[in-house]
Order: sequence, then C-alpha cells, then structure tokens
Amino acid sequence: MTRILFFEPRIAGNTGNTIRLAAGTGAELHIVKPLFDFEDKKVRRAGLDYHDLAVVHLHDSFEAALEALLPARIFAFTAHTERRYTDVEYEPTDVLLFGPEPTGLPDEILEHEAITDKLRIPMVSGRRSMNLANCASIAIYEAWRQQGFAGAL
Repeated sequence: MTRILFFEPRIAGNTGNTIRLAAGTGAELHIVKPLFDFEDKKVRRAGLDYHDLAVVHLHDSFEAALEALLPARIFAFTAHTERRYTDVEYEPTDVLLFGPEPTGLPDEILEHEAITDKLRIPMVSGRRSMNLANCASIAIYEAWRQQGFAGAL
C-alpha cells in the first residue's frame, strides 16, 4: 500500500486523524521529527482506538526517513505547482509527502533529489491551504482507488 510521510507535523490532532486513516486504509504512516509530544491526548483522542491497528514509524530526520523508504517514488504535495494529484498513476510502493501545517514543505525538501514530482490538490482560488489530515485522506484514497482498493471489504 502507498505510504504517507509527514515532515515535521505541528498539530497533534491532524496526526491522530491520520493514524486512524492509516489503520483504515492499510497505509503506513512515516513521521519526520521534530514533532509535538507523541503521547499528547489530542493524538490519542483523534486516533481513537486505532493506534494499535496502524503502522507508524518515527524518523529522526528526512534523510533517515529516506533510508527507510527508498527506493520509492516520492510525491511532494504543495500549493506551488500546477500538476494535480490525479495526474499520477500510483504504485503500491509510492510515498506521499506532506509538510507542516502552517508552512508546507520547505524549499530544500521540495528540491531534494529524492523527490519524484510535486503535486497539488485543487482548491478555490485565493485559498492558502487545506487541513493536513484531509489532504492525506484525499491523496491516499486516490492511490488506493487506482490500486483497486486492495485488501478492502
């Protein structure tokens, strides 16, 4: 199943929601530190009782995450590109990379040699961004749909 990678997430509730998403879809969730207190009540509450059902990996750096995930195609999600997330034929080993809530991915990550392509999720003109967990949901479900919802009931 396609994997989700969060680069330095800042909002515990979004990560908790994505843990629940990972459990429900079978996607692995990889998280690059630093981040909030992972034992935060907001993470637990948002993830409900799905924490034990999700595969979550914490990485000390982006490079450490790459060591664990490569070889793979890595798609960086950003509002600063024209290519849409629906323009890709996803493969089970792909990685969907998302940046921190207030800023998105920094330029050094967007321009990293390991990034296969930059993708955007369309939204109404004049809007800055969408919720991190919602973006991960939109993207992982498109990848999973393309793979025939493998493993789903």
